[in-house]
Amino acid sequence: MVGSLWNAKTLVIGRLAWLGELRRSVHLLVGVTLVGCASLPPTNPGNVCDIFVEKKAWYADAHRASTRWQMPVGVLMAFTYQESSYRANARPPRRKLLGFIPWTRPSAFGYAQATDAAWQDYTQATGRRGADRNDFDDAIDFVGWYNDQSHRRNHILKTDAYHLYLAYHEGHGGYARGSYRGKAWLKKVARAVTARAARYDRQLKGCEARLKRRWWWPF
Repeated sequence: MVGSLWNAKTLVIGRLAWLGELRRSVHLLVGVTLVGCASLPPTNPGNVCDIFVEKKAWYADAHRASTRWQMPVGVLMAFTYQESSYRANARPPRRKLLGFIPWTRPSAFGYAQATDAAWQDYTQATGRRGADRNDFDDAIDFVGWYNDQSHRRNHILKTDAYHLYLAYHEGHGGYARGSYRGKAWLKKVARAVTARAARYDRQLKGCEARLKRRWWWPF
């Protein structure tokens, strides 16, 4: 009798332990799935209202960066789209050695395609030492900070998406030297960024009141 009770107790304990392991595995799987879904690009990147409805936290992130750096949300979002198409782990293509051999890859990474050096400058200047380039909140704040630096160093208006993007791509020193002047392709990209920024800001005017009512967001 005692042996039977002991065996039954052992069986129950074993099953409880198995259920505990199963529960932890399920929680881990759900967490990984949610993180993966959260990092997927929005399904309609052409409409900023749809983006903010789908990515609920992004509106608060963008608004906070806009307020902090005194820059239109449309500009911040258009830069982020141009750099990564809203892909958290975006990287530039590898350089080619002799024109065809895959070689090293530039250090740019994340939503804002910030280089190692620029990101280090940002974290030191802002005190956000725990910031990550594949975190949308940190990346869009970086875009605001970098454009604020372009305003301070090169006297570019914060509403001038065209020249801000040229400075973003060429660097503050490169922009000051006019390194963009002979790059027709870059000017074309800057015009596209400007058009998207204006479109985003027009769209936001039609949905921002609804976004503010729908979710609580601390600014």
